[in-house]
Amino acid sequence: MASRLGVGVLILATLLGSATAQAGYGYAEYGKIAPSPAAAPEGAPTGSPGYPADAAAPPQGGAQPAETPVPPPAPTLRFGFYRRSCPPAEYLVKHAVANAIRNNPGIGAGLIRMAFHDCFVQGCDASILLDPTPANSRPEKLGGPNFPSMRGFEVIDAAKALLEKACPGVVSCADVVQFAARDAAFFLSGYKVNYRLPAGRLDGRASLETDALAFLPPPSFNLSELVDSFRAKGLDIDDLVVLSGSHSVGRSHCSSFSDRISTPPSDMDPSLATVLKGQCPANPNFTNDPTVPQDVVTPNRLDNQYYKNVLRHKVLFDSDSALLTSTQTTRKVVENAIVRGRWEKKFARAMVKMSLIEIKNTANGEIRKNCRVVN
Repeated sequence: MASRLGVGVLILATLLGSATAQAGYGYAEYGKIAPSPAAAPEGAPTGSPGYPADAAAPPQGGAQPAETPVPPPAPTLRFGFYRRSCPPAEYLVKHAVANAIRNNPGIGAGLIRMAFHDCFVQGCDASILLDPTPANSRPEKLGGPNFPSMRGFEVIDAAKALLEKACPGVVSCADVVQFAARDAAFFLSGYKVNYRLPAGRLDGRASLETDALAFLPPPSFNLSELVDSFRAKGLDIDDLVVLSGSHSVGRSHCSSFSDRISTPPSDMDPSLATVLKGQCPANPNFTNDPTVPQDVVTPNRLDNQYYKNVLRHKVLFDSDSALLTSTQTTRKVVENAIVRGRWEKKFARAMVKMSLIEIKNTANGEIRKNCRVVN
C-alpha cells in the first residue's frame, strides 16, 4: 500500500510540477480577472486606473422588460489595478503589514484568517470590518466565529489611513483585506508564498452576525460538511485541503477543541492531548478560555508542517482530522506534506481563487472612506 501511494505521489508531482503561483487564472465562478498586464519590476507598486467600461448596451429594437432588469456588472478585477490611480497602494499595505508582523507574528495569522472569514460571508467585500451601529447592533465581526478571536483590524485601519492620505477615496477596504492577507502570507512563509493579486473589489454595505454563523464552517465540521461549505462558495476539495494549511500559523481558543481532549475517544495524539490538558481549563468559558498554538512545531511559520501534523494526529480540530477520513483528501494531505514547495504554490492559487467570491457591483458596493462604517 505504501509503495503504491509513493508512486502515485511521484506521478502527481510530475504532472503538477510546472504549476506556478503566478499562472493565469482565467475566469472564476464569482467574477473574472482581466488579462494581466506586463509584469512590473519586483517590488514596484501595481495598479491600473478606474473601473471597467459599462456593460454593453442592450440590443436595438426595444428596451429591457421592466420585470427583468439587468443588474450592474461586477467589476472586472485586474492585476495592477491601482497602477495609475494610486501607484503606491500595494506598497503602503505591505508596509503596514510588515510593521505589524515585526511586532507580533500572530497578527499575520489573523490577517490571513480575516480574508477567509470576509470572503465566506457576503463575499470578499470587507463586511467583516463594519462596526456595530444603532441600526445594526450585531454585525458579523461580533459573531461567534469572529469575536473575540479575530485579530488584525488595527492593521487594516493603519493601511487605510495611509491610503486615504496618499489617494483619497480610491482603494477599497475589500482590496486592503486581500492585499494584507497576501502580504502576511509572504512574510510568514519566509517569502515562499508570493503571488500577484487582482484588484478592483467594492466594499459591501451589509454585515450580519447571523450570516457569519451560517456560512463560516466551525472546527467541529466533518468532511462532508466542510466540502458542502466550500462548494457553496465555488471552491473544491483541493481548495479545502490547501486552505486548511493556514492552520500552520495562529492560535486557537481552548473552547474550539475542548471536546477532543476531554471526551474519549479522540484520534488526537495522546502526548499532545496531555499537553493541552495542562494548558486548557476543563470547562473553558468566555472569561476563562486561553489560546494555544495551532502548530506546536513551527507556530509562527506558514509552511507545510500542518500536513505532517495531520498525518501524526497532532492537530487541534475535528475539521483538521477530518482530512484523513477519505482516500482522496488523505492523498492530498500526503502530497502537501512530502513534496517540497508544492503546497506554497497551491496555497497562492487557492488564495487568489478565494478572493474572487461574490464580488460586489455598483448597485450594492462602494469604496468606503472609513473601513469601519459605510459612507
